[in-house]
Order: sequence, then C-alpha cells, then structure tokens
Amino acid sequence: MVNTLDERLISALRHDARASLSDLSIALNVSRTTVRSRIEKLQQNGTILGFSVVLKDTTKQDPVRGMMMICVEGRGTDRVVRQINGMTEVRALHSTNGKWDLIAEIGTTTLDEFDTVLGKIRKIEGVVSSETNLLLATKKSG
Repeated sequence: MVNTLDERLISALRHDARASLSDLSIALNVSRTTVRSRIEKLQQNGTILGFSVVLKDTTKQDPVRGMMMICVEGRGTDRVVRQINGMTEVRALHSTNGKWDLIAEIGTTTLDEFDTVLGKIRKIEGVVSSETNLLLATKKSG
C-alpha cells in the first residue's frame, strides 16, 4: 500500500529520477535512510518497476507521432491486440474504458508511413472505428 510519503517520493522521482538520496531527503523532510528504505520497499512490492531515461533523440527517431483510439467489435480484442503488437511502428498499446477499447501510440519517420500504419490497423478484422490525433509537441513526458 502506498502512503502519502510514498506518493511524494514517487512524484519527486518522476520529476528527477537521478536525484540523490540527500536531495530527496531534504525535499521530503525525512532522513536519507527513510528515502532509501521507501525506494527499496516500492521496488520490492512492484510499485516501482524501474527507472528510465528519456532521450532527446527519441522525438527525432519518430518525428511523426500520434495516438489512435480504436473500437473493437465483439470479443475480438485479444486477436486485435496481438496483431497490433506485431507492428514495429506501434510504440505502446493501452486498453481503456469508455467509447474506445484500445489506444495505440504510433511513431514513424514520415506522414506516408504513419498513414500506412493507420490503414493496416483499420483493416484488421474486428476494428470497427477509430480516431487518430497527431502529437504536435511533448510538454511533459514520464
């Protein structure tokens, strides 16, 4: 179970995952030992799965990025997920609730490639509708 201190610690790590234990202890007004033990606990219980680095080159790798919301007919979601997961241009795939069943994060080098991926996904049996939004700029990541 995550408590208020854990939530504050996670927030601080999201802001700067490289922050030192000393800096985190000052920001959270707790001891370094407390910070270290809380991080270890959060890793052991699976709340924190790991730390990652966001590279400036990531946006250069995928100059055309977008989110495709997908509606799947009937019980074909597992099959649709398997087919979409096989596409190298799909950076992430999320299940969701509401109007859309899935949200695919897509990244390509050109608009033509992006359009091709959209067409492939739309042709998958069971996909009944979709809506796509291009990502213009990333204001905050991770």
